[in-house]
Amino acid sequence: MDQRTDFLMLDSGCCFGEPRLKDPNYQDFFSFIDVYDLPEHDLSPYKCLVITGLIDQELLYKQKEQIRDFLDGGKVLVFSGNLFLPWLPGASAFVPKEIRNHSDYDVTIAKEHPIFAGVQTYDMTYNKGVAGFFARGHHPLPDGAEVLLTLPGGEPITYIDRNSTKGTILVHSGNDLFGYNHPGKSTGRIALQLTEWARNEYRQLQEPQERGAYA
Repeated sequence: MDQRTDFLMLDSGCCFGEPRLKDPNYQDFFSFIDVYDLPEHDLSPYKCLVITGLIDQELLYKQKEQIRDFLDGGKVLVFSGNLFLPWLPGASAFVPKEIRNHSDYDVTIAKEHPIFAGVQTYDMTYNKGVAGFFARGHHPLPDGAEVLLTLPGGEPITYIDRNSTKGTILVHSGNDLFGYNHPGKSTGRIALQLTEWARNEYRQLQEPQERGAYA
C-alpha cells in the first residue's frame, strides 16, 4: 500500500464529510471507505484508523471486536467526537460541559505535545470570535491516560490511551482534528502534526513486534 494512503478514514455519508472526500489534501494521506462497508473490509494494511463524531456508533458497537483486533495489532486509532456507546476500548461516554460563560470553553494545554506544537490556545478556543467549536465537554479518562488538552475545570478534551489495547488510541471530544489544516491560524498546524505523530507512534508500536520476529 502507498504510504501516503495508509490512514483509513470511515466515511459517515454525512454532508459535512463530503469536503474530505474531494479535498486533495486528504487524498494525499487517506483512504476512505463507507462505514457500512467496515464489517467486510480488511483493516490489516492500514496503520491508523480515523473515526469522526458523525459516524454510526451503533454499527461500530457491533464491530467493536474488529476495532479491538485492529488496535491489538499494534495500530493507531484517532477518534474525534462524542462517544455514546462502548465500542472504543477503554473509553467512556461523553459528558457535556455545563456552560455559564464563554470562558468555560477556554482550552488549556495540559502537556506540551508535538500534535499541538506552535498552536495557540486562543485559536483553539475561538473561531471568528465565537467559542465552543473546538470542544464542549469531555470523556472520563481510562487508567494511565496521557492528557494533552483540558477545559477550565480540568476536564480532559484530548487524551492518549496506550494501556487499554496493544495499540494507541487518541480521543478528542470535539470536531475532527484532521480538519484543522487551513493556513491563516495556528490551528492549521494540527492536521499535519497529528499525521506525523500517528506515523511515529505506529513505528514505535511495531518495533517490539519486529524485534520478536528476529529473536
